[in-house]
Amino acid sequence: MYDGIVQELIDELGRLPGIGPKSAQRIAFHILQTESFDVTRLADILREVRDKVRFCEICGNVTEESTCSICRDPRRSATTICVVEEAKDVVAIERTREFKGLYHVLGGAISPIDGVGPDDLRIRQLLTRLADGTVTEVIIATDPNLEGEATATYLTRLLVQPGLRVTRLASGLPVGGDLEYADEVTLGRAFEGRRLVEG
Repeated sequence: MYDGIVQELIDELGRLPGIGPKSAQRIAFHILQTESFDVTRLADILREVRDKVRFCEICGNVTEESTCSICRDPRRSATTICVVEEAKDVVAIERTREFKGLYHVLGGAISPIDGVGPDDLRIRQLLTRLADGTVTEVIIATDPNLEGEATATYLTRLLVQPGLRVTRLASGLPVGGDLEYADEVTLGRAFEGRRLVEG
């Protein structure tokens, strides 16, 4: 424990996901000891992100405009939607250059332990996007962990209908891992080998 504001800085950094107490302490002391570290610039960027960044009205991806660049791109196929948990997963899939369709970001995964149910996710918005019949395939690309699998199972039951192909990413992604950490080759192979989900 440190005195006053130093401990407050460590505590605030420690509240960030993936930052434990030791990492928070290292970051705090880096900020304190590195004269060239521009604290004002960091604070300005954090404020600017809060003020400017929003979620795409169509897919839920992060953007500075009302719709994201992927939804605005006329070259993307409107017949295929890839459903992911978070905006970071869109970036991971885009790195593969395998997918040419559109996305739908759920904003999380079903997790009863954390109090997250289907109504807390952007599932209603997904159903609205499917209503006009333009989409012929939905690829479920949730994380291959317990919550991601529960979400995929729920979506599969909800989406299976005539004229709509529902697929899930194939093996190649490690169980218990996050899409964000998968390399391009593994994720690309998973896309190529996706399978039809039985209802």
